[in-house]
Formats: sequence, structure tokens, C-alpha cells
Amino acid sequence: MVKLKKYNGFLKLFVIFLTFLFTLSCSRKNYHLDKIEGKQLPITEKNNQIPEIENFIKPYRDHINKDLDSVLAYCPETLDKSIGKWQTNIGNLIADVCLQKGNQVFKIREKKDIDLCLLNHGGIRAILPKGNVTTRTAFEIMPFENNLVVLALKGDQILEMASDIIKQKKAHPLAGMTFTISKDNTAKNIQIQGKPLDITKTYYVATNDYLANGGDSMNFFLKALQKYDLNYKLRNVLIDYFKEVDTIPIPKDIRITEE
Repeated sequence: MVKLKKYNGFLKLFVIFLTFLFTLSCSRKNYHLDKIEGKQLPITEKNNQIPEIENFIKPYRDHINKDLDSVLAYCPETLDKSIGKWQTNIGNLIADVCLQKGNQVFKIREKKDIDLCLLNHGGIRAILPKGNVTTRTAFEIMPFENNLVVLALKGDQILEMASDIIKQKKAHPLAGMTFTISKDNTAKNIQIQGKPLDITKTYYVATNDYLANGGDSMNFFLKALQKYDLNYKLRNVLIDYFKEVDTIPIPKDIRITEE
């Protein structure tokens, strides 16, 4: 029988050595970034994949363009948000449409009527040109994903709304409400749906979700008693309206006057 006692010391040292190596191999290594290199790869028609990509995309692009360019209505004159101090023809039209189409949904859901509509001048991103109106036209005017919402506001907030319009000096789209700017720069003769403003009454105001959350410093909307999201994009409101009319009527009524 072989005696191994004389090898015990060597074995212990060997085991310690292996343990040390294993510990080093399992230790966490720290890496750091030395440099970043970039290279521009031009896409040219010489690339054999380009025709294949184009052939794959073309049917989808053609289908989308066909939908976007389908004629929905006719506009007898160009509507432009840059023309008008306190109101514009395109702004009044969009506010009218949102009030009308939004009310159809609100009536069914809540059994109530929308009293007025206020949107923001900056939300209109293109003109409504004279001629054929298409789905693409609606996308150009309202490219954002804003929803139409209805807020329940007391008469005091309607007063704040009129004051804010005067303060901002912008032709915000407005429908269902009229008032006069007095010489001391305050609102008077405020009427909602042709009736004098009642401070004690609750009014239902259509707007977009951006403004409903206090956008464009319209903080009076934050005081709403209740909020109803119609889940109806403003762009789709326009598209649905365009589909319903043959020739778009041009709003001519005056909603904000000055003394």
C-alpha cells in the first residue's frame, strides 16, 4: 500500500493554487469605453436589395396614397388661420365641426348637449385650400393625435376663458359663444348659444386633450368639474364631416367684436 502522507503538503498547496486561479477567473471584470467609431453607408441604386425593398413597399404605399387622395368634399375658397385678428374662417369652421360632431357622440353617451367649443390657434397646422378636399387635407390640418374631450365648467370659468382669449390676443377657434371686448379690455355681453352667460350654470365645453390638461396656459380648464374623453381624434372629426358634405360652408358670422 502506497503511503501518501508525504504528498499531503504538496496537495494542499496545489488545491490552494487552483482555488486562487478559480477566484481570479470568476472575479468581476470592469470594462470601459475607449472610443466610438462610425461609418456612413450610402444607399444607392447599385445596391441589389433596393429594387426588392421598393417592390415590397410599393403596394402598401400606393394603397395608402389612394386613401389619402380620395376626394371627400369641395371647398369654395381658401381658408387660412393667418387672416383675422380675433377669429379666422378656418378656425370658426373647425370649432363648428367639433361642436357639431362631438355633440352627436356626447348626446348618445351622456344624454347632454355641448354648449361651446374652444380650441387653440396653434393647433391648426395648414390651410384648407380652395378645391377638392381629401383625407390628406385633414391630416395636414390636424397632424397630431389629439382627442376631443368635453369639460364641465361653471360660469366663472367661462368668464376666465373670455379673459384669457383677450389676454392671449390670438384667434382661437371658437363656436357656441360670442362676446364683446370693451374699451377697458374686458369681456362683456357674453352669450352661450344665444343666451346670456349664467354664472351659476354648468356649461359643457368641447376642446382637445392638450388644452384640457392646461396646455397653452389655459389653466381654467384644470378647474373642470368633470371630464369626458370622447376618444374621437380631431382629425377624424374633420374627415367624418368632410364625408358628409358636398361643398364646405364658409363661416361668415362674427363671434368676437370690439367696442
